[in-house]
Amino acid sequence: MLLRLLLLIWALLCEPKGIPVSDVNLQTRPPEGQVMEGKKLVLVCSAAKGTGYITFLWYKGALGLSLGMKTQRSLTAELEILAARESDAERYYCAADNGYGLSLSGLVSVTVRTPASRPILTLWTPSAQAEVGDVVELHCEAQRGSPPILYQFYHEGVTLGNSSVSSGGGVSVNLSLTIEHSGNYFCEAANGLEAQRSEVVTLNIRVPTEERRDFITSGALETLLGIICTTTVALLFCYWVKRKIGKRSARDPLRSLPSPVPQDSSYCNSPSPVQPQSVYENVNVVRGDEVYSLVYCVQQEEESAAESPRILIENKVSPAIYSMLKKARATALDYDDVM
Repeated sequence: MLLRLLLLIWALLCEPKGIPVSDVNLQTRPPEGQVMEGKKLVLVCSAAKGTGYITFLWYKGALGLSLGMKTQRSLTAELEILAARESDAERYYCAADNGYGLSLSGLVSVTVRTPASRPILTLWTPSAQAEVGDVVELHCEAQRGSPPILYQFYHEGVTLGNSSVSSGGGVSVNLSLTIEHSGNYFCEAANGLEAQRSEVVTLNIRVPTEERRDFITSGALETLLGIICTTTVALLFCYWVKRKIGKRSARDPLRSLPSPVPQDSSYCNSPSPVQPQSVYENVNVVRGDEVYSLVYCVQQEEESAAESPRILIENKVSPAIYSMLKKARATALDYDDVM
């Protein structure tokens, strides 16, 4: 133990004259004193010159609140703030001394940035129920967060647009509503960390009566056109099939059945057939001031004497008229006997 003490005294006496500390400087990590809240802040104090053991000291604010001290045989030392807070946003400086006098650094400002909080999306409509043609304002704002904050709007997952603010407050987007603007909306806010997303807001748009009628009419027309097109295609297909079958029949005609040979009429008592003769008569019957006209046809054939000529009466008549017709028939028979 005594030997070690003697060696230390000899080293101090024999050590050449040291170099004082000079050009002390303070730096931060992250650089430029920009740190997010909750992240680590490192204060790096260094000297350009100096020998032996050097004592480093760190101070906060203009009043020089002491933060810490380290002594080591090095020209550089670090002080860590593990989780930066808003209260850590201040000006800092450091000092170094190796026994020849204290040397100070310049002031360095540290900014602690607050991450953007979850934004709130608000839809402002001119009436309780949004209609086609209304102008709706979408407003997105994060209650906390260091600027600049980038805001982005989404409709059904598709980006509508974005805007950045360099001071407090949110941003707004105006929409002139159409029926396509119905659906779900949300927005995001980011200022250096992961973007924060708002809750989803649903916008229901009411279609005016006239436009709804036009919309229904257009839908009915589309349905009717679809039916007409389908029917036309079906008819064309049937026509094509029929034409195809017709061409095939022309190439391979079917055999037609033989027509029956007309047979001559034959009578038992007549060796040669006699063609019947038709006699047309016009008989006028007068009853009072009324005149009735009857056209009848008598077919004569050389048949047996027991058969009477057949009379074809074209109209049905009353019993009184029928009595007159019987008389007319007798007159006609007499006429035939004379002929």
